[in-house]
This record gives sequence, structure tokens and C-alpha cells, in this order.
Amino acid sequence: MEADQIQAAALRALPGTGDGVCGPTPETLLARTGRGDTDAFGALYDQLAARVYGLVRRVVRDPAQAEEVTQEVFVGVWQEAPRFDPARGSVTGWVSTMAHRRAVDRVRSVEAQRARDVRVAARSTARPHDQVAEQVETRLEHERIRGCLGDLTATQRESITLAYYSGYTYREVAELLELPVGTVKTRMRDGLSRLSDCMGGRS
Repeated sequence: MEADQIQAAALRALPGTGDGVCGPTPETLLARTGRGDTDAFGALYDQLAARVYGLVRRVVRDPAQAEEVTQEVFVGVWQEAPRFDPARGSVTGWVSTMAHRRAVDRVRSVEAQRARDVRVAARSTARPHDQVAEQVETRLEHERIRGCLGDLTATQRESITLAYYSGYTYREVAELLELPVGTVKTRMRDGLSRLSDCMGGRS
């Protein structure tokens, strides 16, 4: 049975519709539905749609979504009809159980989507603030370092700048400054110690 046929049956059997005429039992109609009888399925829909909608409506609350879930329930009835086992209980009870389960699933799905939307909104709101805070902190850190570098001797400042900001080795720094390697190491060690003390005092 095509989806548009099922939807047509759904529209025909929305709450308040139906002729109220007694006919075959739901068990008889479901058995015929299981054999592909679309007329029997329509009649079954006419008998049970109002009950299913009312049950779903109590769980879902939103009328439009309750109608959607009601249609989903009867799509499931059509699909599962050939496998229905009478030993499991009445057709009405089986359909009602299916309706309640799908209604609960819809509510959980809607709530989960809302929670995801809230998380996304929170992240999108927090991200710019976090980025600005990080940029400000980095800028302040650089300013503190520049200020502390100004407190070092010229050789200490040059040695540290060449080694840590330009990537030169001790030997390369020594060659650039025309100083012994040992002298460069000593001045860098003393300079880093003073820089550390300065940064700690300005944090």
C-alpha cells in the first residue's frame, strides 16, 4: 500500500470522523489487511483512528505532531499486519501499545532535538567570547614578556631573542654575537632567570 493511500485513509479517519457503523471486528480486518486488503485496512483505520489519536494526543500534546504520529502508527500497522500474532492479545490492545510507544519516542526525539539546539546555541554564544578572552590573554602575555626583556642586559636580551624567537642554536648565537659559546650560555641562563622572576612579579 502506497504512503499516499495510507495518508488518505488517515485524513478520512481523523478525530470526529467515521460513520460509527458496526462492521467486522478489528481482528478480522487486520487479518485481511495482512493479506493486502486495502479496503479492510481503511475500515480498520476508521474503527481505531480516533482511539489512537486520543492516546497519542495525551502524550504528545501538540495536535499536529499527534496527527503525524497517528499516521506513523497506522503505517506500522499496515507493515506489521502479516506478522500479528493473536496470542499476543487483541488487535486494539496491540495498536494502542504501538501508539503509546511511538508517542513516547516522538516526545523523546523532540526533547533531544531541543537539548541539541540549546547546546549548539550555547557553544555558538560562548565561542566568540572564548576567542576574545584568549586573544586578550595572549596579548597581555606578550606585553609582559616585552616589558621584562627590557629589564635584561643587551647581551642577555639579544641571546634570548635569537635563541627562542629566531630559533638559533647556542653556537649560532655565539657566532652572531662574536662571543664564546660558554659566555652565551651563561648570559642566557642568567637572563632567563631574571626573565622568570620578572614574569612572576608581573602576573
